Amino acid sequence: MLPAGVRSRVILFSLTTFFHHFPVLMAVLVGKRAPSFKATAVIDGEFEEDFSLDRYLGKKHVIFYFYPADFTFVCPTEIIAFQDRLADFEAKGVAIVGCSTDTHFSHFAWLQTPRDNGGIEGVKYPLVADATKTIASNYDVLGGHYDYNEAGEMTFVGSPLAYRGLFLIDKDGIVRHQVVNDGPLGRSIDEAMRMVDALQYFEVKGEVCPANWEEGKEAMAATREGVANYLGKQAAH
Repeated sequence: MLPAGVRSRVILFSLTTFFHHFPVLMAVLVGKRAPSFKATAVIDGEFEEDFSLDRYLGKKHVIFYFYPADFTFVCPTEIIAFQDRLADFEAKGVAIVGCSTDTHFSHFAWLQTPRDNGGIEGVKYPLVADATKTIASNYDVLGGHYDYNEAGEMTFVGSPLAYRGLFLIDKDGIVRHQVVNDGPLGRSIDEAMRMVDALQYFEVKGEVCPANWEEGKEAMAATREGVANYLGKQAAH
């Protein structure tokens, strides 16, 4: 029998080879409980250890989003855009939480950097530090993968940064909407708000929200009569 250390290496090599040739599809978390975590976050310029989304259970909806890295290019536009709409989200009982694989020291430094120098000074909502990359891994938004080279040495293929994942989580901690963009593709804060409005409308009214629905527009009952009535009205316009 092989020594334990050798067996572990063989097993890891076999699994890595398998997943390299038969990659696992990205997880769909919609309808499932959002993965839990405890990590250090920077909130309004202060460090908070053991930050967790559990604080919002039973109290608030949450938009939890990932961005690739601090001191980059598209990322500050998204972070600041959420800050610019923060009061609107808070008025609807929605918490905004950002996360990247940087350290909390990096978050803090970026938060102290003026906007006219590429910084995000003035952002008040939590930015979670996922330096271990476990949060991004559990939400299945971490880029790249481990592999072995011909010498049997472990290597990392790709870039171990988070994709632009966004998760809308209800008060019970269940993911109700998710979207994942590649690095160059910035997200729409208006669309994130539209999803919040649609979810909250459904929770209150029980009616479903059709394509391009916006707050104030007609929804419909989830029945044959409901869809027929809705489509009939649309056709008449």
